[in-house]
Amino acid sequence: MQARAVVFTAPNTVEVQNVSCPDPGPDDLVVRVTHSWISNGTEGSYLRGERIAGDTPYREGDDWPFPVVAGYQKVGVVEWVGDHITDVDVGETVFATMGAVGGMFEPRGGQVSPSVCRRDGVWKLPSCGSGEAASGSCEPLAYAGMVLTQVGYNCGARPAFELGDGAVVVGDGLVGQWAAQTLAWRGAEVVLVGRHDDRLAKFGPGPARHVVNAKSTDWKSAVRSLLPQGVQVGVDTVGSVELVMDLFDVMRRFAHLVSAGFYGTQDAVSLQPLRYKELAVHLASGWWPDRMDHTRRLIATGQLQTLPLITHRFPVLDAARAWELIESKREPVLGVILDWGTE
Repeated sequence: MQARAVVFTAPNTVEVQNVSCPDPGPDDLVVRVTHSWISNGTEGSYLRGERIAGDTPYREGDDWPFPVVAGYQKVGVVEWVGDHITDVDVGETVFATMGAVGGMFEPRGGQVSPSVCRRDGVWKLPSCGSGEAASGSCEPLAYAGMVLTQVGYNCGARPAFELGDGAVVVGDGLVGQWAAQTLAWRGAEVVLVGRHDDRLAKFGPGPARHVVNAKSTDWKSAVRSLLPQGVQVGVDTVGSVELVMDLFDVMRRFAHLVSAGFYGTQDAVSLQPLRYKELAVHLASGWWPDRMDHTRRLIATGQLQTLPLITHRFPVLDAARAWELIESKREPVLGVILDWGTE
């Protein structure tokens, strides 16, 4: 089967190409993509040649990870259903993760249409007439980044805390935004620490929501002032061991530390200092079916906000231009959507 895909062909080189996909089988669906949501961090590290698998950094001597189909998240319309699938119909709107492709460094990729998908990587989306979406979103685009939304949800759902406990999320990117939203929804008093006023504004002030710009403020002092009872939950979404230790400084005994960044080969953390406060450490990564189900429901009911985080939309044929913006940061950018139109 022939398809179109966003392909990283070499470091910092993005092309839209024709690709070959295996013919779908009885356990597959074929999805015609309408929108895909770029994962700036994960995909960016692939594009720069820093990563060769989900959480596996490139090391000298590894096979060079190109060409590879970008991404892992999109929404679209089902146009073919295998004989073994009885709960999804042609014409339904769905979220899908990766689809099978041939001739690439990895035999799968996200930004490919039509996409040959396994049933366990597809979620049906609520319609505007469903009760589930009555107070949230029935817009399919709201679900286009659901794997990444789920990583943020995972960060906020994993740690234990009491109502009103203090939580700090470092990193104002997409995962940080959704981690902070989840913690606030669960009842924590949340401080989002970042370096971009435009992004921090998207979390928004509230009685238990605070933002701190680390470029202009000593963020640890600000956190101590805002959360004098101490920090029960600390989340690193940046991928910096130094930041992990900075979080340790403001956390109280028996607190929970969540790591969701990509540390590459600079990932060595000294465990002994963490024992001084008897911290619980959570390593958040990837997607899991039950977490995807919870994330879908929280988007549908409005607890997780996604559409306000979209700053740019590009036709898929302009994928290289989208990546030039993401990498150069020549203007404020956060959520970037590729519109597949008739592709």
